[in-house]
Amino acid sequence: MTRVVVVGDLMTDAVARARYPLARASDTPAIVTMHGGGSGANIASWLAVEGTEVAFIGRRGADITGRNRDMELMGYGVDARLVMDPERPTGTCVVLITHKGERTMLSDPGANAALAPDDLPRDLFTQGAHLHLSGYTLINEGSREAGLAALETARRAGMSVSVDCSSSAPLERTGAEPFLEWTESAKLLFANADQAKVLTGRDDAAAAAKVLTAWFPQVVVKLGEEGALWYGNSRPEPVQVPADTVERVVDGTGAGDAFTAGFLPAWLGGKPPAEALTAGCQLAARAISHLGARPRL
Repeated sequence: MTRVVVVGDLMTDAVARARYPLARASDTPAIVTMHGGGSGANIASWLAVEGTEVAFIGRRGADITGRNRDMELMGYGVDARLVMDPERPTGTCVVLITHKGERTMLSDPGANAALAPDDLPRDLFTQGAHLHLSGYTLINEGSREAGLAALETARRAGMSVSVDCSSSAPLERTGAEPFLEWTESAKLLFANADQAKVLTGRDDAAAAAKVLTAWFPQVVVKLGEEGALWYGNSRPEPVQVPADTVERVVDGTGAGDAFTAGFLPAWLGGKPPAEALTAGCQLAARAISHLGARPRL
């Protein structure tokens, strides 16, 4: 089985679920819960509980929150290689969920923004392993050099590489052209429909995926309720699978991360795209069926 090395963000998610429509400039009753988060750390956690050998490289604060996040990762079975930042706190994301289920996120990267090339343990970058890089690492100026160093170190080691696009608004602020230039050495790109549109200007997900195969040999676009599609530059048509049926959506936070963690092992194992997409959709369905972006410990 291929070992996966995830480089990315570690966060604490403060999830606030509003019970009624938001009363702007006033008070709205809500249920507030705290969870481990961060796209990179979420993917590593799901991979580990599903039986993949996985290491996570990131940065945390010298605070109790950081210690808790570190212990959580170890509890999932992740080889957590976290550098402790003496000045910056562990990253935090406020996830505001309206009474209708719409999510808005307010992110403070904290220690994530100080991830440096020297924080990358060279013993993890070995031939036969796979690097998955969280797009947030590249989009954040403070950690960009570390993200680029991870891509270059993986390339030199002969590792396969996948990258995700993080989130559409910060991706748009960064710009499609720089992001594509930084990541074009990757074999596989993960995006959702909004992110694919930011990168290509195409509204249609399949058309956007086809355009992106000019940079990446293989592209996966996550389509939420409509499932997901794969496009490879070796095939004339995309492969699409439907989403799994879920009785009740509890919390959509981290569904895309779970999808990635479901897709990667099947893809790395040489399974057909449809099978890898199905595995991704199955894990995403599990993620949205409970509160928080991580597996239940």
